[in-house]
Amino acid sequence: MPELPDVEGFRRVLSEHTGKPIRAVRVRDPGVLRGISARRLAGALRGHRFERPRRHGKWLIAPAGEPVLLLHFGMTGSLSWHSPGEPWHRHDRVAWRFDDGELRFRDMRKLQGIRLAGDEAQAERVLAGLGPDAREVSRRRFGELLSRRRGRLKSVLTDQAVLAGLGNLLADEICWRARIDPRRAAADLDEAERDTLYGAMRRVLRESVKAGRVPPRGTWLTGARDEPHAPCPRCGTPLSSRRIAGRTTVWCPRCQPR
Repeated sequence: MPELPDVEGFRRVLSEHTGKPIRAVRVRDPGVLRGISARRLAGALRGHRFERPRRHGKWLIAPAGEPVLLLHFGMTGSLSWHSPGEPWHRHDRVAWRFDDGELRFRDMRKLQGIRLAGDEAQAERVLAGLGPDAREVSRRRFGELLSRRRGRLKSVLTDQAVLAGLGNLLADEICWRARIDPRRAAADLDEAERDTLYGAMRRVLRESVKAGRVPPRGTWLTGARDEPHAPCPRCGTPLSSRRIAGRTTVWCPRCQPR
């Protein structure tokens, strides 16, 4: 599932093609469009140029003059660059064509998709329900957000209205690095634990953004979490797993005591 590091990678892809005139917009599957028709999307963007894109949490925001393109990648979405004439993938849904190639929005499950705001003010209203970006939030604000929530830590970290950008893999990795059980109540963490968690989040995000994903390294929880009865990469204890708020959650019962 695309999380903050993946979307940051998509932002970099789009950034490499700003300033070029959009020659055409081709919608192969309108099922990924939200609140806009294929004709209106093409008419609003044809002839425009993407300006510097930005990211907030899992959202990619791409101004193109006055209209603002908003992309959310759901569970399986991506944005990639393709040379002219390159064959379509069966899950390529929308393409923005330029003189030297095209950007393609690919998504198998189509759980989220593409929106178009008329201007920056409207784009901000679409994103108004999001919490601060996980990469930009201050240590103090992070502590305040956690201390006000009674839910389990894993649920709070992945709640986009609290903190935008963290998904299943990142939340588990951060808790594992901080040696904190994800089943604990977020508000029960003391200041030292919140600081430790914040530091772990900063380190995990820094390395993941470099990789453009949450890397499945052997020294990371993500390198072992999908294997049945996998040992903890740090201490060798068999990892525990259960569903929290509908998400598979993995932790080490020895490194992360409750």
